[in-house]
Amino acid sequence: MFGGQVALRRFWIEKEELGENEFIIGGDLFHHLVSVCRVKEGQQFELLPGDGQAYLVEAMQIGKKDLRVLRVTQRDLPQLPRPHIHLFVSLPRLPKFDFILEKSVELGVKTVTPFLSDFSFLRKLSEISPNRRERWMKVIKGATRQCGRGDLMELGEVLALKDLLKDFNQKEGRLGLFPFEGTGSRTFKEALGSAKVQGLQEVCAFIGSEGGFSEGEVERFQQVGLEPLTLGDQVLRVETACVAVASILKYEFSL
Repeated sequence: MFGGQVALRRFWIEKEELGENEFIIGGDLFHHLVSVCRVKEGQQFELLPGDGQAYLVEAMQIGKKDLRVLRVTQRDLPQLPRPHIHLFVSLPRLPKFDFILEKSVELGVKTVTPFLSDFSFLRKLSEISPNRRERWMKVIKGATRQCGRGDLMELGEVLALKDLLKDFNQKEGRLGLFPFEGTGSRTFKEALGSAKVQGLQEVCAFIGSEGGFSEGEVERFQQVGLEPLTLGDQVLRVETACVAVASILKYEFSL
């Protein structure tokens, strides 16, 4: 509650399901609104289709399988500030990746790109089914709805690390970071301190899975100009490292 007013509930809706004036909501969203959140006739809430707008609607009539709503108004939602945070994550055990996606949405990460490495939980692209990707998008949308974020966090295509690094370059305005559980040439803080330059647009951080990175992979990173950075004496779990890195970047760049 803020200033004596209860904050409006927000719900994710697919853009094509958002109508003009009065329209019908059905399917999973109807079930979530009525059966889970107990929306009543006359109640107002916001719908987020990921276009940077929040649409205020009012529940007009609740049926057995659908809900008729009236579109009242719309407002701009704040955009993600620069530099954008991009996390590249070696696929861990799948429940952990769900957690990483959820927290990345909440922390304002722009994109999460899963990749396969020597020690990732999944090591073949054929193991990434369309159903698995659909589940990941469902996690992202649920977290977006919960935190009221204006855009939908992007989920990159799963790549092998060698292919990911082949296309990665330190272009102007982009900072690449390689946190490593072993010995680092610099600390994470030192790398950020020297990179706080005007015009920085993107920060890309590569996070290893439970087994970290192999010696050969460390060499691959170094070949593209990414030196290992230490996050401290303790070895962090992959989900902890993702939350820590995103949080540090938000703090350091006042995002």
